[in-house]
Amino acid sequence: MAPSTPIWPDRRVPTLRRVSARAFWAFLAVLAVVGLLGYGLASKGSADISVGQTIPDQKLTNLDGHGSADFADYRGRWLLVNVWASWCQPCRDEAPALERFYRAQRHHGFTVLGVDSRDLSGDALDFVRHYGITYPQLHDGEGNVPDALGMSGFPENFLVDPQGKLALIRRGPITADYLRSDVQPFLSGKANG
Repeated sequence: MAPSTPIWPDRRVPTLRRVSARAFWAFLAVLAVVGLLGYGLASKGSADISVGQTIPDQKLTNLDGHGSADFADYRGRWLLVNVWASWCQPCRDEAPALERFYRAQRHHGFTVLGVDSRDLSGDALDFVRHYGITYPQLHDGEGNVPDALGMSGFPENFLVDPQGKLALIRRGPITADYLRSDVQPFLSGKANG
């Protein structure tokens, strides 16, 4: 019987081990990334905020860079806090409806307050100009507002009553129909909630 020939010559075994080591480290890196993403999703929006609670005050700079404001500055009137970003397509879709509703209701103890978050202020200013938005805008470049409000994405809208308590929370974009059917009844005193 002839001596058996190894399947891999000796010179190839270290290469195979090197590939296996690289694959192992790549697997660990992918596993770490997946773990971090899972942790981020689990902790994102972890603030337990609900209808009836007072909206957490957030002091932010005005989007144009001149001055600052916080949610408490709007107490005594109905306030729709719209948290958005210029890179968000649903935010673009809802902007015209928000502006029309604001113009129709602003003289009736109501305002919309835009909060541009996790965005560049230059891009946000272009967004405001493009859509002809006239309601007040604050800038939250660090993303503190989404964390404080337990947000899970952009846009999200929070209707705040004149005492500073949340009356409605809308996770996702709003439409003219939603504003008419869900927000308007609160402003006119006809809401059941």
